[in-house]
Amino acid sequence: MPLSQHEVALFEDSRARLEAIAYRLLGSASDAEDAVQDTFLRWQAADRQRVETPEAWLTKVLTNLCLNQLTSARARRETYVGMWLPEPVLAGDRMLGPVDTAEQRESVSMAVLTLLERLSPNERAVYVLREAFGYPHGEIAEILEITESNCQQIYRRAKQHVAAADRTRAEVDAAAARRVVEEFLAAATSGETERLVRLLTDDALSVGDGGGKIPAGTKPIIGALAVARFLRGLLKPTEVKRNVVGGSPSLYAEVVNGAPAVVAVVADRVVGVMSLELTAEGVAAVRSQVNPDKLARFTRQWSASEHGEPVIGGW
Repeated sequence: MPLSQHEVALFEDSRARLEAIAYRLLGSASDAEDAVQDTFLRWQAADRQRVETPEAWLTKVLTNLCLNQLTSARARRETYVGMWLPEPVLAGDRMLGPVDTAEQRESVSMAVLTLLERLSPNERAVYVLREAFGYPHGEIAEILEITESNCQQIYRRAKQHVAAADRTRAEVDAAAARRVVEEFLAAATSGETERLVRLLTDDALSVGDGGGKIPAGTKPIIGALAVARFLRGLLKPTEVKRNVVGGSPSLYAEVVNGAPAVVAVVADRVVGVMSLELTAEGVAAVRSQVNPDKLARFTRQWSASEHGEPVIGGW
């Protein structure tokens, strides 16, 4: 049976929530969009008269599609070139979903999305549905076809894994993000290593994802001095680097996944997103996404939004 206007509206009313769930489950905004579209096709093909609660039905279908994708993704990532990082998302993107509580904001931070990769698919699903969307354990158990007590155990285990790397992160708006990025770039391009070290925590981390397509480190760099030295070299402009990204980028300050970030743009094409994990002690992590496959959607979102002046033009 073709979809009625009411049935289309039911799905569209759920789309933003489904996208937000899928993004947290998959760590990829583009894959999340595909999963939601596949859910729509299942909705279209379903015997909808037998669906008592459309929202619950759609959530279950989407979650199971994502679980299948996570299982295959774990095998693919064993052969992934270099480090794997989530796909970044600009502030205001509906993919981020509800960010009213600290738990909801944390669930889309680059730090937590990266950490969720260590969980099993079921652990990730339980954690996301409970922590970010407040689903009762009974509903989650029904979605995953497990017992409620098992669901509670899985949640406790997942929460312990995520809490192992928990630290209080500073929340920023656009103005604060620009101040942080300006200070960070000024220190990183000053040629004074100690100036940058002072902005970092003692155990600061730097990691990059090039997917084998753009040069990026294959291992994390740890420690304020080591990270500062690496970033000084990374942010020193050269013709070789300009050739790699296809031109001379402008560096903007933006809020990405709730954190200040440096966005490098060449001719309206985003070629890099450097997310800064900001804590009360300083910048605790620098995560650089330069894999072009993970920046295609970000570029489309960037092109459709307004931006201020770059912090550095023509790097």
